[in-house]
Amino acid sequence: MDRLAFLVAVAMVLSGGSVEATQQGQGALIKWKQMDVCAREAQAAYPDYNAESNAKRDAKLKECLSAYGLPPRQPSTGPGSQ
Repeated sequence: MDRLAFLVAVAMVLSGGSVEATQQGQGALIKWKQMDVCAREAQAAYPDYNAESNAKRDAKLKECLSAYGLPPRQPSTGPGSQ
């Protein structure tokens, strides 16, 4: 096992050892983080799980996403969705 780890380390050193994200990948990560921030803000504003809070939370989420030019989230229809 130590021999394999050594060979992997040598291969990384010889190949440069660094992996850089593409500009497109970095942009996607930034968008995903902002989408998560919008979801957290909507959840914090309307934490209850009743019909009225769910509707208000969805509206706040859509408003936040559109304010940042992000795509809307699609409703969950699979198993485990409420």
